[in-house]
Amino acid sequence: MAHPSPRALLDRHGLEAKKSWGQNFLGDVSILDGIARLAVERPGEVVVEIGAGLGHLTERLVAHGARVVAVERDRDMARVLRAEFDDGAVRLVEADAARADFAALAAEAPGGAQPGRVAVAGNIPYHLTSPILFALLDQAGAVSRAVLLVQREVAERLAAGPGTKEWGLLSVLLQQRGDVEIDRIVPRGAFHPPPRVDSAVVRIDLHGREPQVADAGRFRLLVKGGFGQRRKTLRNALEAARIAPREALEAAFAAAAVDPGRRGETLTVDEWEALDRALGPPEEP
Repeated sequence: MAHPSPRALLDRHGLEAKKSWGQNFLGDVSILDGIARLAVERPGEVVVEIGAGLGHLTERLVAHGARVVAVERDRDMARVLRAEFDDGAVRLVEADAARADFAALAAEAPGGAQPGRVAVAGNIPYHLTSPILFALLDQAGAVSRAVLLVQREVAERLAAGPGTKEWGLLSVLLQQRGDVEIDRIVPRGAFHPPPRVDSAVVRIDLHGREPQVADAGRFRLLVKGGFGQRRKTLRNALEAARIAPREALEAAFAAAAVDPGRRGETLTVDEWEALDRALGPPEEP
């Protein structure tokens, strides 16, 4: 039997979407089915769903053969999920997805854990997008792919290339760890209630290789500093961010063959990595 529409489910359980939680529920089966196809590559695969909400994506993931760990922090939504899924294919975990340990969650999947890295899927509230993406980056070794429904503008930044105005910190960090592709644009009218902007389905395939940098923490600060003041040259932006003493920066620019007169948004991932390696290991405090 088809999962009821968002409006029908909310009415059934005497609930309303919480604006303060950024709740916009997607009920379009064709779009949900597309997300599930991208997220589930083989029957029996464990998928951690972040922000399961009313269970519309949950239902499609199960239909495609996934063993789902549904993460939801809203107690009202958790009550709906318990009522709607009682067949053992879904394990509900009441937790904050922005603080999720994906490997630990995968071990709680119905039928037990599986070897290898876990897939992640979800319709992410806009205000939690950055924390969840950084959680994925911090656990990239445990995650094979993520299929996420995010604000269209965010998706375009994540999939952007060097030299564009959308290219930024998260573009570099995610594309350093894998491949990012926009699958489809989702109009605001597909949601209940409709948000003020369009959304997009983005697929992030994480390759699992370690970044080729001298220090991962310093690399983030380096890239963040380079994008911190876009109108400044790379030299001036990194000096202002106090990434390293001027002499060390100048030596690194030369060693990495990066012109310090360029702006940060023109550098490729490889050039950012080369610049970090040229800076060498950070000095002990």
